[in-house]
Amino acid sequence: MKLQIKKKSRTQNPKEPMTLVGHLNELRKRLMWCIGSVVVGIIIVWIFFDPIFAVLESPYCQYAEDRGRECKFLVSDILEEFNVKLSISGYGGLILAMPMVLYQIGRFVMPALYPKERRTLLPFVGVGVVFFGTGVVGAYYLMPAAFEILLNIGPDSFEEFLSGKRYLDFFIKMSLAFGFAAEFPLVLVFLQKVGVISTETLRKNRRIAVVLVFILGAVITPTGDPLILCALAIPMYILYEVSIIIGARFKSQRDRIAQTENR
Repeated sequence: MKLQIKKKSRTQNPKEPMTLVGHLNELRKRLMWCIGSVVVGIIIVWIFFDPIFAVLESPYCQYAEDRGRECKFLVSDILEEFNVKLSISGYGGLILAMPMVLYQIGRFVMPALYPKERRTLLPFVGVGVVFFGTGVVGAYYLMPAAFEILLNIGPDSFEEFLSGKRYLDFFIKMSLAFGFAAEFPLVLVFLQKVGVISTETLRKNRRIAVVLVFILGAVITPTGDPLILCALAIPMYILYEVSIIIGARFKSQRDRIAQTENR
């Protein structure tokens, strides 16, 4: 009679250390989930392309209608319309899949974290999705003001003929810049929560933070316009101060719990 030894899976014994092959298999599994969710998102955006593009072109159409112009885009390449649809589907699919992607990343790094960090990570992932969406929505409503500034810098002899691809590139860069900027305070709060950075360190380095915030804003801002840079950097610094306040509250809670346990 042969004895069959059943191998324990990672979920059956999560404390058992994984081999290199096990880590690679786990990574492959998470990547497949991420790729599959992105593909599903791309298909959804491709199917509903027309109403989605109507939303994306709305800021420029508002700007054009205020000046009595027709909302049209210049096509200078035979493949431009196809490339625009492909780009919107790709970026849109990635955005739709972002919650699943962040979840899979969290599940992959979870075993390497301490129990306190594990309890903290998943709520921060959920809040991070909300913050990113808030930044994108904020960029969307700032688009007409950005057009008002950027398209009226030149002389009156300049006439705007925007191509759909260039407009889309600007729209996506602006949206991603504001979306990632909204994640900035959340990262600082998470690092304070798990004890990587102290609240006192952030307070002592306010001047350095101002410089770094404006440098970061200049890097991720799609244009060199100083007004848009300020519109991005100033809220980032305000959120920097908010993260210090939240981190101080976390610290006071930990101090109270420590005092209670020592009694």
